[in-house]
Amino acid sequence: MRTNVYIDGFNLYYGCLKGTPYQWLDPVKLFEIVLAEHNQINTVHYFTARVRPSPEDLDIHLRQDIYFRALQKHCPNLKLHFGHFLRHKVYMPLAKPDTMGATNARVIKTEEKGSDVNLSVHLLNDAWLNDYECAVVVSNDSDIAESMRLIREHHPKKILGLITPGLDRRTSEQLSKHAHFIRKIRTSALAAAQMPDQIPETKLHRPKNW
Repeated sequence: MRTNVYIDGFNLYYGCLKGTPYQWLDPVKLFEIVLAEHNQINTVHYFTARVRPSPEDLDIHLRQDIYFRALQKHCPNLKLHFGHFLRHKVYMPLAKPDTMGATNARVIKTEEKGSDVNLSVHLLNDAWLNDYECAVVVSNDSDIAESMRLIREHHPKKILGLITPGLDRRTSEQLSKHAHFIRKIRTSALAAAQMPDQIPETKLHRPKNW
């Protein structure tokens, strides 16, 4: 069955990868492991954004860029789609006043914009283009639910799968009601789906602190 995979990159990162030794991930290999044998992967669409350095991690954007370039060399059937990464200072209400009686605090807020919209648009458009028989959504963002509903309504022969990043995360009910099947990503699959430390025929290699 001709299968496309649509990954919300930040959802995958915060659900499965942050703080683990598995960040040098080959997404194509991962979903070859997670999905059934009859799911022949056509294209893996990876929706993400380029992060910015922070005072806590001045090199995070450099490691991410190396990873993106490694993916493009190592995974020819993977396509990267970029949204926007925002970081700004805002005042947010405190859960309770502090010892000085303050009710708000100035914090650094980070946001990733565009991935959920981009994923939904490509998921729908590829259905109309008949680019897949089965589409697998890798996210737990309920904003994608409407695009899944429309595919079930207008393309009833197409199969929709849902993979929730993170074994301990509850699957969104809004998404699950439109999926034909639901899977989780196990740690053993992440471990088995790592790229080579150095990408063959390139100078790209896994960053030392990953």
